[in-house]
Amino acid sequence: MTDRNPASVHRPHRHHWRRDVVELAAMFCAVAVADAIANLVVHGPRGPVLLVASAVVLLVTAAFHTWWARRHSHAPPPRSTAPTDPASLPSTSPGAAATASATATANSTTLWRMRTTVRDEPGSLASLCTALARNSVDILTLQTHPLPEGGTVDEFLLRAPQELPSADLGRAVSRAGGHSTWIERADAHDLVDTPTRVLGLATRTALDAAELPLALRQLLGRCTIHSIPATTLAGRPNAGADAPVEGVLEATVMRLRDPSGGAITVERPYLPFTPTEFARARALVELDARLGPRVPRSQDVLTLPEGNEITVRRADGSDLPAARAMHDRCSERTLSLRYHGPVHDADRYLGHLLSPRFGRTLAATTASGKLVALGHLLWDGDETEVALLIEDDWQRRGIGSELLRRLLAMAVEAGCDSVYAVTQASNTGMVAAMRGLGLPLDYQIEEGTLVITARLDATPVSSRLPYEPPYELPRTLPYELPREQSAPHRRR
Repeated sequence: MTDRNPASVHRPHRHHWRRDVVELAAMFCAVAVADAIANLVVHGPRGPVLLVASAVVLLVTAAFHTWWARRHSHAPPPRSTAPTDPASLPSTSPGAAATASATATANSTTLWRMRTTVRDEPGSLASLCTALARNSVDILTLQTHPLPEGGTVDEFLLRAPQELPSADLGRAVSRAGGHSTWIERADAHDLVDTPTRVLGLATRTALDAAELPLALRQLLGRCTIHSIPATTLAGRPNAGADAPVEGVLEATVMRLRDPSGGAITVERPYLPFTPTEFARARALVELDARLGPRVPRSQDVLTLPEGNEITVRRADGSDLPAARAMHDRCSERTLSLRYHGPVHDADRYLGHLLSPRFGRTLAATTASGKLVALGHLLWDGDETEVALLIEDDWQRRGIGSELLRRLLAMAVEAGCDSVYAVTQASNTGMVAAMRGLGLPLDYQIEEGTLVITARLDATPVSSRLPYEPPYELPRTLPYELPREQSAPHRRR
């Protein structure tokens, strides 16, 4: 059975006769008006004038209607070039509003790296983020370092308004519960995420053993790295060279076992290391230990002005016998100009000079494979030293100038601002080679020796070796030759 609405059943059909009567009356009125106008035009004295006037009125009415329709069109208003509040934009385009806002403020912001310690409690990180948001600070990246005693160290990469000083930023973080806060300026290189940066550092370390200290410096920021050999030059055990296999972390100091023997000590007084940073550094050192001694085997064959060919390549500890043989062929005067000390101690320095822990060494060999020249780029704390040793029979042939140019290219690649050479005024060959670089030079006499410093801050790099990283290395050299292991020519 189907339900029905009683009001809709048998509804009578009503004829709208009133509407028909009105329409018929309107039609009769229109016919009457038309007949009156026709009689007026035909029989009246001003019929043509009336027709012209009617046409003009119709044209004016049409023009007015067109103007009114265009002025009050329903088309959307044109886009304004004035700054727009993102909150007033339609809710359907938040991405476009964020992009426009970021573009408008890109030139008025500053990048900061910030590290702060917060309580290991729910909501502590949220409070910190809320405080940053109140100051219009954008969080680009965030890393969390758990601490064994409780709490976490949060490392941020921030984009803040340019008018917001770091002191105000630190106070806002402190009010939000952060303590032990450290802030420094950042740049575009810090936008690389941590896994990508660590993989790049591991690749550099795998290609070249000499990259380990620079990789540690790039990983840990501003720090001082000391290499402590297992024994001194006299053959006695070196104090502090014993480090456990798993390493030791003590607040601002970490000690790791050096794969080549001895220990590597990393110090960062201004900021304690976290267990996460210690684990990353230990992983790089373990990678270096598993790969063993290695050096890039790229080499260049050069033709001297006299027609002889020499090969320039990287040298390492495997070249120690050949380097000692070259020492035996050098005169006492050549060795004294190089080492500025007792000639019989020269062989002791070779092991340290050829180690990648203390710098980089270039070797020049003849077509028969005989080593005839060595060029050293030595990390000396925050400074860098260059030194040359050329066998007597191969001097004054342009080998020293070629080695020196390549060493300076490596120094620029490593981010050095300057290099210095220690020599004697009578060593005209070294002085001429330094002057031939075409760089600004400073001369200084120290304890009867001549120190020549070349500034590299405006020196372009002409070529990049295939194993070198494609990005800029730290501006401060991280590795330092230990004081007790230094050769007599070390700059004071």
